[in-house]
Amino acid sequence: MNIRELLTNAVHQAMLKAGIPEDCKANVALSKKAGFGDYQANGAMGAAKVMKTNPRELAQRIVDNLELDGIVDKVDIAGPGFINLYLNASWLASQLDNNLLDSRLGINKTENSETVVIDYSAPNLAKEMHVGHLRSTIIGDALVRLLEFQGHTVIRQNHVGDWGTQFGMLIAELEEQTQEGPDAELALKDLEVFYKQSKKHFDSDESFAAKAREYVVKLQGGDPEVLKLWERFRDISLHHSEEIYQTLNVTLSRDDVQGESAYNDDLAVLLKELQRQNMVVEDQGAQVVFLEELADKEGNPSPVIIQKQGGGFLYATSDLAAIRHRVNTLNANRIMYFIDARQSLHMQQTYTIARKAGFAGEDVSLEHHAFGTMMGADGKPFKTRAGDTVKLADLLEEAKERASATVAEKNPQLSTEEIAEIGKRVGIGAVKYADLSKTRTNDYIFSWDSMLSFEGNTAPYLQYAYARIQSIFTKAGVKGDALDGEVLLAMPQERALGLKLLQFSEVLDQVAREAYPHMLCTYLYELASLYMSYYEACPILKEGVEADTRDSRLRLCQSVACTLQTGLDLLGIEVLERM
Repeated sequence: MNIRELLTNAVHQAMLKAGIPEDCKANVALSKKAGFGDYQANGAMGAAKVMKTNPRELAQRIVDNLELDGIVDKVDIAGPGFINLYLNASWLASQLDNNLLDSRLGINKTENSETVVIDYSAPNLAKEMHVGHLRSTIIGDALVRLLEFQGHTVIRQNHVGDWGTQFGMLIAELEEQTQEGPDAELALKDLEVFYKQSKKHFDSDESFAAKAREYVVKLQGGDPEVLKLWERFRDISLHHSEEIYQTLNVTLSRDDVQGESAYNDDLAVLLKELQRQNMVVEDQGAQVVFLEELADKEGNPSPVIIQKQGGGFLYATSDLAAIRHRVNTLNANRIMYFIDARQSLHMQQTYTIARKAGFAGEDVSLEHHAFGTMMGADGKPFKTRAGDTVKLADLLEEAKERASATVAEKNPQLSTEEIAEIGKRVGIGAVKYADLSKTRTNDYIFSWDSMLSFEGNTAPYLQYAYARIQSIFTKAGVKGDALDGEVLLAMPQERALGLKLLQFSEVLDQVAREAYPHMLCTYLYELASLYMSYYEACPILKEGVEADTRDSRLRLCQSVACTLQTGLDLLGIEVLERM
């Protein structure tokens, strides 16, 4: 139980003893202004409205019934009924001591574990991953890591684009190229080039185009030879994605791939079910669901095509089949989709049909966590100078090169191998953190200078803070996890740092609920900033510092280091022992 939960329970019990109805909330939150306690309980005002009484008098009745001896030093009432709670420093120190004995920093696994399915990354196997795939991949993976840390059962689902009419064209091109000499691996070395070649071939050669269309029919009909070619294309394409995931330190594997092709056999079955429920109507030869719930301003219902005139199925059909699979087979309680904001209407339509058709009951949470776009300095979607889409592999390679150059400049004494390893962790961490630290729903400007800076809210700043603490342990000749003694919070900077450390689990709970990783980034940056202030004000290894004080301050350093390492790991960012 974190501090906020503990205080909330205590205040709520006091409210019940004061005769306040049980459904009135305690509304405990961090105090936003210095001098108004560490936490505030703001429930008296809401309760007073319900009870039609004076809020300040009600707040006093709550305070009179509070039982927080040894936890809270002081309680006062401000304004119309805000209850300010000032935590006891010795109690805070004891909580820090307990947390340092636990590899999980005192954060217990949830007692209400859910099965959470997370849909993220989802590249199109016809093309190489580009910068547009970055946000889905790393935001989704951060939530996967966090929810697993909390004790939930998390099932990753990489809904790759591996089916559809374009694959007839690609398979035909692959067959022709491999017949002429190069093997499939060589032909598909650059997926972007291969795609462009096959499209050019399709547009300029009618006999090839006819063959490609024929292969679509054969593919959908399960022709063994065409399926064999498709599987080769799919395997090599997935390998490209897996290399990106490994570089990005993302936890997706081949086992997590559940592409569009996986639902092929269920699409006709799903259509029949919708027809049985009279949810689809024929419109110009297509099977369409018209959703009154999503009607436009003129009252026209929102159309969703389930089957095209020619018999083909669309994204909505496979997405509905995916929901059926995730509910009925994977037994999901919560399904989280990390797909960009441009797909918001599509996701609304899919969820609405899934609810109406009974594919997902009200006990299953269907969540679309949209995100904005990575923009260039010109305020337009990030592109190469030639105006092409930026390949993710190229972006990550440049990140490593730029970071390695900075490391080499700052630390010329390091070996080539050390510079490369540090450059990799700093560069990849910088790219990921620059994205994760921005509010998910906003667009953001991509800037090498700001993301690789060792100042401000960046990954290099946090990695440096961690490495700096390790250097203190090296200088002291001790290991952080072998320290004895009690934590003492005598100085204001020590107390502020201790309180911040104990709020870690509160932040994780909020990120898990709302799927906004930037909240964790903000917390880690504030923690590192408080640590820097603490380091300046509270000497650790300076001559004249008493042994008990020194050991206490080293233990606080260890607590900060463990929290930074854990928090960054939940974001998929690696720390360094030295920089």
